[in-house]
Amino acid sequence: MISSPDSSQIFSFHSVQIPITKLPQFLMNPIYKKKVEGLNYSESFFTMNLGEPIYSPPRYNLKSVGFFAWWSDESYMDQFMSQSQNKFLNTGWHVRMKLYRKWGEVNELKDANVSPHLVLPDKPIVAVTLARLNLSQTLRFIKWGRPVENQVRDHKGKILAFAAMRPLNTFSTFSVWKNETEMTNMVNGKNKIVDGLSHTQAMKERVRKDFHKEFMTMRFVPVKEVGTWQGHSNYIDL
Repeated sequence: MISSPDSSQIFSFHSVQIPITKLPQFLMNPIYKKKVEGLNYSESFFTMNLGEPIYSPPRYNLKSVGFFAWWSDESYMDQFMSQSQNKFLNTGWHVRMKLYRKWGEVNELKDANVSPHLVLPDKPIVAVTLARLNLSQTLRFIKWGRPVENQVRDHKGKILAFAAMRPLNTFSTFSVWKNETEMTNMVNGKNKIVDGLSHTQAMKERVRKDFHKEFMTMRFVPVKEVGTWQGHSNYIDL
């Protein structure tokens, strides 16, 4: 893990509506492959509602896409979003954020700078997971993952949360929390009634036999929030 308190690197997570006819190109032609200046890595997803049954239409938001990006500097992000082919990202909602903690490893993100001094105990944080599922473990992943979705969705410390996917095996979760304590209480199951135990049980099962080829969980300090999502804005108290 690289600690760089003065790093200019920034991450962003975007949620935006697009016509369903444009979804295949958005998913299968990742933006980072276009050699965008200042863009170190990105992922494109469609979003999913936490806790809905796997085979239920309400689970899938095929017109609501997610875009997760790692930038060398915020100026590159502004330049990217000002270009005509990318202005659709300005019609949705996004948060800009600094990475302060990470666990696990996804090869493309291994060199991302971490600034642990940035987190403040009483301020909101953002959590993002990125995973490459081992497809042979799909049924186990669903069995242990769905109770965790319910736990996150219903937790009193959660401000906003959804899941995301890029077929066939790339998954992400995005969540905003009132503060780090609320999130770690959920992760660790501090109070089995208030916080739940599904996450701790799923992590024990993952240690026993991993679901993924690669997995990383990241925590961020939000620095700017722009736009609206599901008719709301100002999710984060900045």
